[in-house]
Amino acid sequence: MPDGNGGEPYVESNSPNIEVCQSVWQTQTKNRNELWGVNAVRITVCAMLLIVGLSPMPVLSQDMALSGVLVDGEGWQLVSQGHKFTEGPAVDAQGRVYFTDVPESRIFRIELDGKVTLFDEKTANTNGLMFGPDGLLYGCRNGDKQIVAYTEKGEYTVVAEGVQSNDLVVAGNGSIWFTDPPGERVWHISGDASRTKKIVAEGIRPNGVILTPDQGTLVVTESQEPVLWTFRVERDGSLSNKERYYGPVQLPSRADRPGSDGMTVDSIGRLYVATRAGLQMFDPTGRLGGAIAKPQAGSLSNVCFGGPNLDILYVTAGDKVYRRKVQATGVRYKKP
Repeated sequence: MPDGNGGEPYVESNSPNIEVCQSVWQTQTKNRNELWGVNAVRITVCAMLLIVGLSPMPVLSQDMALSGVLVDGEGWQLVSQGHKFTEGPAVDAQGRVYFTDVPESRIFRIELDGKVTLFDEKTANTNGLMFGPDGLLYGCRNGDKQIVAYTEKGEYTVVAEGVQSNDLVVAGNGSIWFTDPPGERVWHISGDASRTKKIVAEGIRPNGVILTPDQGTLVVTESQEPVLWTFRVERDGSLSNKERYYGPVQLPSRADRPGSDGMTVDSIGRLYVATRAGLQMFDPTGRLGGAIAKPQAGSLSNVCFGGPNLDILYVTAGDKVYRRKVQATGVRYKKP
């Protein structure tokens, strides 16, 4: 969902600056005690586990800085330009990345050699995209109030209708969760043939959505809040244990909201979120590891890993799409 406000490119950093932190706590004081309380519990639990000889994470959070993600000498490279508003990057089984130009109702494909081709048009303002385990490209077909599944030929079938949507995630068992910002709720569509849909979370204005690598936790962004929400995924797709887990999300100078949007995760559980302050990276404990500078002024709208080895980050940024080689690798959600 576009934030609509620009800003100066943010310098790559492993820690938030003083002005950013002051802005977060001054404008969001109601969340401070909760955030510190959550972090205190995490620290206590981790300490107890270490005392008894157990490790709660495969890699300690303090080791998860941007130096473990970025590649020296590799910066953002322009992939495509001349669009109106790009969104919804999604990677297929070969590593090719698809993205939407929402106002133009077009979906494009980035080939492995970098060539950009038109995949489909007249897509009714399709926004969020993600490939499912069946090889179909699922999309939020906003103009028709539908969730659809596109074949490789650009033909589509309707999965759900009569719904408003912005972004979605597809699990390895075919289940779908999608955000409904106007309705202030998150929906679930079952992965079986019935494709039953139901509301599974309410009371927030959700934007982006993603699953952790183990598919046990759903993460949701709210563009005006400096935290990311997490929910435990139950067997029937319902959600429980709502928590302000990832945060604080950095704000640019003189900004009153982070503009948190689309997300992706890597193979060791780090989470990347597109924001007004750049591509922010959080470790599995929910702590900020750093922010990768934006390739241009203005907000980032979404992000995904692409390429044959899933080691290239792609971001949608206003009228353009960029990519950069990284050390991290993305994940594909496997069937249970």
